[in-house]
Amino acid sequence: MGGSSGIGEATATRLAADGAEVVITGRDRSRLDAAVERIGGKTTGRVLDATDADLVAEFFAGSDAPIDHLVLALSGASGSGPIASLDPEQLAAGFAGKFWPFVRVLQAALPRLSARASVTFVTAASAGAAFPGTAGLAAINGALQAMVPPLAVELAPIRVNAVSPGVIDTPWWDAIPTEARAELFTGISAATPVGRVGRADEVADVIRLFVGNGFMTGTVIDCTGGANLPTGR
Repeated sequence: MGGSSGIGEATATRLAADGAEVVITGRDRSRLDAAVERIGGKTTGRVLDATDADLVAEFFAGSDAPIDHLVLALSGASGSGPIASLDPEQLAAGFAGKFWPFVRVLQAALPRLSARASVTFVTAASAGAAFPGTAGLAAINGALQAMVPPLAVELAPIRVNAVSPGVIDTPWWDAIPTEARAELFTGISAATPVGRVGRADEVADVIRLFVGNGFMTGTVIDCTGGANLPTGR
């Protein structure tokens, strides 16, 4: 879910290269078709707006084969800003764009998941960070991460895990002008132990680990380049 760009596309590329039959979803047909061509292998694209409950239910009801691995790489852009001026409607929109689609998709997918399936949430490091202006994002992603351990127990033997990425250079940042984005990335890189922002394929490697390792469940892995560590800088 959310496989037409960024972390979702990178994950699909990794899994398709392993020989998996991959289905990616997204809202835009042209972007999906372009992603399918880039990914290659046994990949197909399906148009789906995961914020629409009826479309999500229809999507999974029409699935004609068990789903072995479900990756939720949907992202939203609302909910950030200083708490003093944060519009509650914008925070609600943030939950509507990410938290509720994750829950809705998981519920609809459950009858179609194979007995030993895996589910991977792509959350965000804002869930555990302490940066001014990110309390709303922390609430959205923190809520998803908090669900992982109880879901792993409740849904067993289906495995449930999450990867929590830091700043990753993906199209999610495209709304910021190029020069400002470069300046932002430079500043973040200087405060990160690895000295740079991340790549989508690096997060995809963590998801691939979750997919392939049948002894991992209830786990949240940070993929932040160490940005969540106190460095003394």
